[in-house]
Amino acid sequence: MPRDRWRRLKLLALGVPGISAMLALGSPSAMAGSAPSGPPAPVAIEAQLSGDAAATKLVFTLSSTINPTVKVLEKPDRIVLDLAEVNFQLPADAGRKSRGLVKSFRYGLIGPGRSRVVIELAGPATVARTSNESVMEGAANAFVIELRRTDRDSFAKAAAADRSSSAEPPLRLTQGAAADHRPVVVLDPGHGGIDTGAIGIGHTVEKDVVFAFTQELKAKLEKSGRFRVVVTRDTDEFISLRDRVRVAQANNASLFVSIHADTLQASPEVRGLTVYTNADRASDAEAARLADTENKADSLAGVDSESATEEVAGILGELTRRETRTYSHLFARSLVGKITAASKLNKNPHRSAGFWVLRAPDVPSVLVELGYLSSKSDVELLTAQGWRDKATDSISAAIIGFLSPRTVQQSQVATP
Repeated sequence: MPRDRWRRLKLLALGVPGISAMLALGSPSAMAGSAPSGPPAPVAIEAQLSGDAAATKLVFTLSSTINPTVKVLEKPDRIVLDLAEVNFQLPADAGRKSRGLVKSFRYGLIGPGRSRVVIELAGPATVARTSNESVMEGAANAFVIELRRTDRDSFAKAAAADRSSSAEPPLRLTQGAAADHRPVVVLDPGHGGIDTGAIGIGHTVEKDVVFAFTQELKAKLEKSGRFRVVVTRDTDEFISLRDRVRVAQANNASLFVSIHADTLQASPEVRGLTVYTNADRASDAEAARLADTENKADSLAGVDSESATEEVAGILGELTRRETRTYSHLFARSLVGKITAASKLNKNPHRSAGFWVLRAPDVPSVLVELGYLSSKSDVELLTAQGWRDKATDSISAAIIGFLSPRTVQQSQVATP
């Protein structure tokens, strides 16, 4: 048994409640500052794959038992396990393992008190058995998922049955005070929870980088006193693309800014900040690739993306859409101009493509790629406090400059 695994299992063996509470300090709920309500979440410290293309087993080692519900999804083929919150203390890239029927798997928070495991399949498969098995003389638990190969028709029927009997819980929307007439800026830290986003040099994780950056930008905008600032997520949880758009629309946002940090493994020399706006046709191949990757976020997190896309499309007329896109382009150009002195820009800093998260027809929206986590230079910048200070100052100034006319106008309307 590897030394590190033995050490971690020994910690569990010394007392499950004690080690669970200690590890739970790093859980999403603890980081969000929420008070504990009940026993600590089970801690997962290891995941192992075994088997072949006919039968594959995935085993999680945890501090206590778990009892998920299971469903299957098509396009792509996935097995989804929903369960109460689990504190996953696994390497960020642990789910990149593949074997037999399993292409990869993801795990993480999908909502308050709820976690999810999504297994991407190499072909149609069914869950033959799940079980909780005692290990380390009862000090730890092995949760076992056994997959068996099945035929396409059987898998399709199971997916159709699960789709008709399940639905994602409704989104909790932040609502401002009725008397607050300030323009609303919605900041959207990309990915979160089960969706890690890109993983770059030194295991730098996109969802963590963009969350920290967004929190700093939010603080500076709030300090200005000019806006009400809403974030799509204020902890490490998954928010669907549809719900990110709904947050902007429900709050009658004047501007929506989605924050990301991509990787480009094929060209690690590529670096720099880029601002994207929405378009029916991509401005270039790299923009098209990025949009395709970002638009798969719901699918990777076990959300039925087909229904999500239908809800976003076709809300207002073409005139409103054109006006919104014009404002989006104006802000993008302003942002590129403001941030030039603070950050290294991509050689083509303003691009466009069909991003689902930018498709609110009535909210000017941009997606900001802070840099590439596949670039050593960019990773050093993105993790440096000095660079974040300059970059958040520049973006804050661009937002203030863009929305200042609307701030004055709304103040006049609110004055009796």
